[in-house]
Amino acid sequence: MLQELEIKALKGESKISRLKIKPDSKRKPLKKPEWIRIRLTNSSKVNELKKTLRSQDLFTVCEEAQCPNLSECFNHGTATFMIMGQICTRRCPFCDVAHGKPKSLDKNEPSHLADTISKMSLKYVVITSVDRDDLRDGGAGHFKECIDSIRIKTPKVKIEILTPDFRGRVQKALETFNDSPPDVFNHNLETVPSLYPKVRPGSDYKQSLNLLKSFKERHIKVITKSGLMLGVGETKKQVIDVLKDLRSHDVDMLTLGQYLQPSKHHLAVE
Repeated sequence: MLQELEIKALKGESKISRLKIKPDSKRKPLKKPEWIRIRLTNSSKVNELKKTLRSQDLFTVCEEAQCPNLSECFNHGTATFMIMGQICTRRCPFCDVAHGKPKSLDKNEPSHLADTISKMSLKYVVITSVDRDDLRDGGAGHFKECIDSIRIKTPKVKIEILTPDFRGRVQKALETFNDSPPDVFNHNLETVPSLYPKVRPGSDYKQSLNLLKSFKERHIKVITKSGLMLGVGETKKQVIDVLKDLRSHDVDMLTLGQYLQPSKHHLAVE
């Protein structure tokens, strides 16, 4: 009987070993300013939420990416849910999510997600995912199933999806959302175009812009949104140019966040 080979998920140094442009792990990290330092807590509410997530086989990007704001968000009963597993098909050097061969999709995940959102009494949820270049639709169909399940279980909940770029599958992915669009469609550009080879290898700046614009053309009344990390070597002028590009592609909202280096093997803060 044939057995499926288990491929070990790669993180840290092993994850970025094959990248053409590698982070300098010997570079001394910049000292964090006092205003950005937080005190990690291990409250009962945080532990309770983690227990609820594990019981439903759910994961949050807050945990997988080692977000420093995890305790603050969890203590307020909010989280960004990460669907389609914990293993990504890309090797972005700023991100601490593992790279490797993903497992098959969990068919029960949409219903488990809807049940958890109901138990948490949330009013607004964000659903994101790892990149799934192994799937024919890039995972768009699974996003749709999650949206449908949530609206059946908790119809008043507002849903934001933060999607990958659906590389090579954009039209097929967008068609999937024709009958079940989210309340907010979010796709992060992450950085300025000149830094894509270093920050987002395997992704394309113009393709990401066109994904946002194409969705807006199909769903004029749905809010489109994107995000940028600051602190990976960009200039102020480059950021302003990206803002102009976003506006010319009919993007409604933008988030700007400070990049923090997950480990010495990831991109350094500049």
